[in-house]
Amino acid sequence: MNKGELVDAVSDKASITKKQVDAVLTAALETIIEAVSSGDKVTLVGFGSFESRERKAREGRNPKTNEKMEIPATRVPAFSAGKLFREKVAPPKATAEATEATEATEDTEE
Repeated sequence: MNKGELVDAVSDKASITKKQVDAVLTAALETIIEAVSSGDKVTLVGFGSFESRERKAREGRNPKTNEKMEIPATRVPAFSAGKLFREKVAPPKATAEATEATEATEDTEE
């Protein structure tokens, strides 16, 4: 899903114009980028957290020449999915196994 498709979906769900959704989405993304760039952590409960992380300097290799090179330390943006988001994408195994066991028991009783 790209930004245009997201704008369409939110517009349909929220019953507001695509122009309004685009303006709000653009403002929200710009605000998140500005906050993370300045070192703040942005947490959206149930969705996830955006933050910047320090990456240590490390040794790498030039793939063409295979010679060693130093990769400098840097800051990178990072996202950690929230619990609800994670569970929606990949339901916990225990719950899935319990559901399957319950369904198997129901089938046997019939």
